[in-house]
Amino acid sequence: MPSVCYVTLGCAKNEVDTDRMRALLRMSGYNDATDVEDADIVLVNTCSFLASATTESIETTLELAEDAASGVRQKPIIMCGCVPSRYGNALPQELPEVAAFVRTDEEDGIVDVVSGVLGIEKRSSVADLSELALRTVDGASAFVKISDGCDRFCAFCAIPYIRGRYASRSAQEILDEVHTLMEGGVREIILIGQDTGVWGNDVEGPYDLAWLLRQVGEAARPYQGWVRVLYLQPEGMTDDLIAAIRDTPEVLPYIDIPIQHCSGSVLKAMNRTGNASEFRKVFARLRHEIPGMVLRTTALTGFPGETEEDFDELMSFLSEQEFDYTSVFTYSPEEGTRGAKMSNQIDEAVKLERTQALIDVVEQLGFAATAKHVGERVQVIIDGVEEGDHGPELIGHTWFQAPDCDGAVHIAYGEAAVGDIVTCDLVDSFCYELIGEIVNTADEEA
Repeated sequence: MPSVCYVTLGCAKNEVDTDRMRALLRMSGYNDATDVEDADIVLVNTCSFLASATTESIETTLELAEDAASGVRQKPIIMCGCVPSRYGNALPQELPEVAAFVRTDEEDGIVDVVSGVLGIEKRSSVADLSELALRTVDGASAFVKISDGCDRFCAFCAIPYIRGRYASRSAQEILDEVHTLMEGGVREIILIGQDTGVWGNDVEGPYDLAWLLRQVGEAARPYQGWVRVLYLQPEGMTDDLIAAIRDTPEVLPYIDIPIQHCSGSVLKAMNRTGNASEFRKVFARLRHEIPGMVLRTTALTGFPGETEEDFDELMSFLSEQEFDYTSVFTYSPEEGTRGAKMSNQIDEAVKLERTQALIDVVEQLGFAATAKHVGERVQVIIDGVEEGDHGPELIGHTWFQAPDCDGAVHIAYGEAAVGDIVTCDLVDSFCYELIGEIVNTADEEA
């Protein structure tokens, strides 16, 4: 059977989607290729969250098409994901180099698309691939999508136009996937979605995120696994959800709440709720209810109408709250969103200046928060091995570091395999990174 090379751009949700398509194609007999030269066909999963991401996706696709055409034989390119979902009707004429376009809601039909492009018959006797194919994760951590789409329609965000209205995945699908992943050696489950806090609101029954966290925690328990949840909204922090995070041992005390801003007027213009006073109460309560909890947030500056006073309020709020991790973004007027149509756009130079000022503040706070962990003894999941200044070093992460976002633990000496959980003493830090030393069994018992 032919081999497929996979290229994924954008967020973790796209990684999950690519993994799903890979699983479907593997079950139909297709092989994996590590690079374009070895492939018979190239599948690129694109991002279109921002204009810059769309540009990167198109440029990458064109580069792949050029590479695919430079060999002995032409390799067709299939473009999947957010760019086809957002600009599908115009793409065939704009990108004749691409053999087929697959929207996010068409990805379960990838076997038919690939087989059609290659002009071969499907060689699978599986009656319903979509139900049997699960995941192909080889690493120690795995993202699990619990929903898709979004109903918020924030004025800066194109996600509802790309991925559609909010839809929860069924609890059984999620739990089956968690079991399969952990049975296959995954040590950490990371629940993601556009808006995880409202999971279950669109289905019948007593289902909500607190219930799901307890169920996933129970599923991970026999494997001594970790459970992490990302992308919660401030108003979604209910009594029951806080209790589930606090009282379910497998669920890490790590909470990601993207506030975007704290000025009430800016948030209202963004079609979001809340203000600095309300957010203070939320974060004070979380810190009281879950001692030692780690907090991540996201801030967006330069939204139309943001005044110097609004920006100063955001700067003061971030300085005061001392989040462990803060991602800062510059507002981008995305086609089709309400924000792009607003008349009071901020000058690009002012937006960039504000962004850099915020980054300077939150980085210092984040570096200090990371340094506070020096001297702790923690469990570290080994994610890989890299060549360091003094030879190979193990790279891992601990409970207060979300993979691919927060930094890592670097271990210069010690033997461990990817997926192992080792006990480490944290002995030093630099920026968001930590230096760890593996504790031997005798030291650990002592």
